[in-house]
Amino acid sequence: MVERTVAVPESQQLEASTEGTRTQERYITPPVDIYEMPESLVVTADVPGVSQEDLEIRVDNNVLTIQGRAKHAVTDESTYREYELVNVFRQFELTDTVDQSKISADLKHGVLTLVLPKAEAAKPRQIPVRVS
Repeated sequence: MVERTVAVPESQQLEASTEGTRTQERYITPPVDIYEMPESLVVTADVPGVSQEDLEIRVDNNVLTIQGRAKHAVTDESTYREYELVNVFRQFELTDTVDQSKISADLKHGVLTLVLPKAEAAKPRQIPVRVS
């Protein structure tokens, strides 16, 4: 699995004459851990402030995309806030070793866990040894 960077179309790039009264939509690359298990790859990503409704995970042309909109739990205007939640976006290019039809996702306490099962051909197998 390889991380994939997508070029931003020119129409979405910021210009110097951008209106200053609107907040610009920002995305960060969420930190991830990737573990290889005998039957699957497991990807955990930190996505604080992203709810299930605001999280989009899709696979298109062998590219796994994680995109989420972060929101604070308390929607009232705060008097003081030490940190601001930021939207997340990350993409990975998948190989044929992943069975894309069986990918599952779980979101718990701001941590997204993706399980990418290995295709049957990619799973390790025991080779019997014969004595001649």
